[in-house]
Amino acid sequence: MYDIAIIGAGINGCSVAYEFANSGKKVILFDEQGVAGGGSGAAGAFISPKFSKAGDLKELLHDAFVYSLDFYEKNFPSYLTKAPLLHIAQDEEDSAILKYYKLNTSFALKTPSNTVLNSLRAEVKMQENLCMDGGVVDASGVCYAMSKSLKFVQEKVKTLVEKDAMWVLNEKYLATHVVFATGAYESILKEPYIKLRGVWGHRIDIKTTTQNTSSIHQFVSISPSKNGVLAIGATHNVHYHPQLATMPYEVEEGRLELLEKASRTLKLDNIEILKDYTGLRSGSFDYLPLVGKLVNSEQTLAQKNGNFKTKNPNYESYAYYPNLYMINGSGGYGFVLAPYLAKMLREFVLEDKKIDARVNPARFFARWAKKI
Repeated sequence: MYDIAIIGAGINGCSVAYEFANSGKKVILFDEQGVAGGGSGAAGAFISPKFSKAGDLKELLHDAFVYSLDFYEKNFPSYLTKAPLLHIAQDEEDSAILKYYKLNTSFALKTPSNTVLNSLRAEVKMQENLCMDGGVVDASGVCYAMSKSLKFVQEKVKTLVEKDAMWVLNEKYLATHVVFATGAYESILKEPYIKLRGVWGHRIDIKTTTQNTSSIHQFVSISPSKNGVLAIGATHNVHYHPQLATMPYEVEEGRLELLEKASRTLKLDNIEILKDYTGLRSGSFDYLPLVGKLVNSEQTLAQKNGNFKTKNPNYESYAYYPNLYMINGSGGYGFVLAPYLAKMLREFVLEDKKIDARVNPARFFARWAKKI
């Protein structure tokens, strides 16, 4: 019997597993593909805030960036490469946003090094840019490190049944609490208000004589050099979904697109492609992640006192599945958000601290119920 079972071993699931295991709880982690076998393993894992003028996602990512960069440095330093983060405007609109951000941010800004500037295209040097401290995480490595001290089962969870105040998974594993961290793939819980947005990600590792000392972001993201190797990645294909597509993903076409976009920014010399990584990342339709308890829509709709047309829904009045939670929908910011959100979930479950309403999955039930 386990205190908590987590379904999905990407960065969200592994972060939650680490939080609860560190709190002395007995944890079991499931994933059909293995640890970091999906979108997390294909991620560039860049640790960066969101450069925008305002909004809930910007504020959330500001806090998550500060927390997660410190989290990785303290707990998994061998999997973190700290490096200056250089964000370069793509166009005039992006330039105006960066100018505003630079004037209003609380982060300490830096001047890009001459080494980095010399490696940029001449026209790129003229663009508005912002430089600050950041980092890049070894995506697969840190997921494995987070999950090494607990029970991992490479198995698809097909059945989940509540019995005697416990959850039974695949008719043989017992757990008090269950967390869905399944990414953009279909969950075994059929709730009509939970709809995730799949975003296809592609990363390539290349060997090049070009030396880069910063984490560069413009049309795509480019990692600092490590033993002559750069990682180039993007969530550049928002339409491809491996379960819905009629044709397989064109890896070579995606690779060429990544190289072409990276070459607009950086002068890449003597390129040798080492490996491709692809996977589906989960996003939400309001771009904010989902963390917290899951509403039982059938029971909630059956409540006689339910008022679902209100502009200010009372999440406390909803009926919830007992000890059933989710953490999902981080999009391209998974490695920034996951440690921060996992801490939030652990504090909610073990210390009864409230979940931030901006990320509460109940918001999607409220919108769905209002429409029907």
